[in-house]
Amino acid sequence: MSQLIEFRTIMNALKSVWEKDKKASIVMLIGVNGSAYRLPGAKMMMAEDAEMIGTISGGCLEGDIYGYAEIALKTGTPMMKNYDLSDNEIWSLGIGCKGALEILILPAKREDPFWKLTDKFLNDEEEFSFIIEIQTGVKAIVTKNGDIIGDSQYLPSVVYESALKSLKSQKRAEIVKWEERKFVVDAIRPSQKLIVAGAGKDAIPVVEFAAKAGFSVTVLDPRSEFNKERYFPAANHLVELPENINPENVSNAWWVIMNHLQSRDEEALHLALKSNPKYIGVLGPVSRTHEMIVNIGEDLTIGKEIFSPIGLDIGAETMEEVAISIVSELMAVRSNREGKSLKGKLKIHA
Repeated sequence: MSQLIEFRTIMNALKSVWEKDKKASIVMLIGVNGSAYRLPGAKMMMAEDAEMIGTISGGCLEGDIYGYAEIALKTGTPMMKNYDLSDNEIWSLGIGCKGALEILILPAKREDPFWKLTDKFLNDEEEFSFIIEIQTGVKAIVTKNGDIIGDSQYLPSVVYESALKSLKSQKRAEIVKWEERKFVVDAIRPSQKLIVAGAGKDAIPVVEFAAKAGFSVTVLDPRSEFNKERYFPAANHLVELPENINPENVSNAWWVIMNHLQSRDEEALHLALKSNPKYIGVLGPVSRTHEMIVNIGEDLTIGKEIFSPIGLDIGAETMEEVAISIVSELMAVRSNREGKSLKGKLKIHA
């Protein structure tokens, strides 16, 4: 899942709890050594009535963490909790992951204006670094332009520089130390934009699964009777012919082309190629895609500029299976992975 989407989900849950005049904490995984279900930066919400949104361990630790979250809510101060799941004498629970985890429990107070500011950044899909001092709960945001918002007077320069660097890299959340102080620096990046060209029935699970995988999805199809919220509630809708769209308006996007009408697929492919795409996948046999490339007058290499046939080879047949194959390939390319089996791999996230 996109870090931005996960954080926005947590913020929406916080606002819902606050409306009930209840207290809640953000629980954040800030360090991992060894194997773990989630990566640093994973977040969830825990409210005082035992309501929980999200997960940081797949369910192994949440019950235990909640007890500490209750203490943090009563004191109003952040709390660190370390778990070493390799210690079988303590964790004789058959827990699958054997890594060491560092957890930060941060009480989120409704009256703190910082959360309203964070909520705005998330809803505007802004890129920013989220910074927390572990001992005190001091919070700040560093924007991609280098502006500091929040408790800027308490932010050491080494932490500020780390926040800027994290936005330019693919780093997850990390702990930055300065003298006796520790800070969490968490880079929050916008969701990758995915355009699904075609609003047929088989596009419905593709859009659903891609949205759940953290993509910001737009359905491109001129047929308003199909391209509507009723069928694609998780997507934006571009009810236009590809030839009428300015490539700059769809630039730097991922493309899945699946109109089931070759002329419209050719129009979508032509538009995608002019829009500086990050990925283009085309449904259907490779011979059809070759023909499309010739028809639009391009000289491309299938397998380099274009993924055709789209999807991973998992024996997919039904619409849902094909959607899993397609979205799995999107996730693999996004993570710079080959999409192979994890069998025998010692480090899952490496």
